[in-house]
Amino acid sequence: MMSEMLAVIGGSGLSQLSNLDVSHREVVRTPYGEPSGAVTFGEICGRPIAFLARHGYGHTIPPHEVNYRANIWALCKRGAVGIISVASVGSIRADLKPGDLVIPHQIIDYTWGRKSSFHEGPECTLTHIDFTEPYDNALREQLLSAAGAAGIPVSTVAVYAATQGPRLETAAEINRLERDGADVVGMTGMPEAALAREMAVPYAAISVVANYAAGRADSRQGISFEAIQDVLHESMGHVRTIIEKMVGCGDPNRP
Repeated sequence: MMSEMLAVIGGSGLSQLSNLDVSHREVVRTPYGEPSGAVTFGEICGRPIAFLARHGYGHTIPPHEVNYRANIWALCKRGAVGIISVASVGSIRADLKPGDLVIPHQIIDYTWGRKSSFHEGPECTLTHIDFTEPYDNALREQLLSAAGAAGIPVSTVAVYAATQGPRLETAAEINRLERDGADVVGMTGMPEAALAREMAVPYAAISVVANYAAGRADSRQGISFEAIQDVLHESMGHVRTIIEKMVGCGDPNRP
């Protein structure tokens, strides 16, 4: 897969891939409206990469208004054979601290009202997808191997709770998510993962812990947005390094 084009969707803290050797940008028209922005095409260590900023390149699109269908459709139709989602999350679990990286393995979806399927409308037939394992196992293993090769510790097991946003959660809501089995909380993991599955394109995620969730640790009385930005700035560098390792940078055996 690695000789073919990998797509990266960047969230808060990753509006561009600074290590991407850009060749061109393209506005991709879709049957589902406009994507979040132009798709940036280029290479990292000679490997083709497509990048799309989920919230727009000016970070102006809130989570509940992202056109997830247009984003996924555009990347798939332009040849992506795998999609890596990068997003910031809040930590519910005490051992996951700000700055940590997580490769989630499961999702609980609390979003509502979002266009969550390509199979809609009178012309479509009823279609179900298996979503038992929402992330592609092979793509997850590649991320985990790349992190190990880079010497960057990551949490290999975590349940991602997808909430509606754009507001952050109450302390009581975080308690509920914990009772439901969630480890981290974010606003963009769904319906993105399900749409990729409908398109039969492997999808996996790197979550950057930006803060403790509401009511936890130093967020007990409130969440500092200034501190979040400081954490993301440093941690996204580790994300870029993992992506470099994943596409074979520095590997003498790479074909």
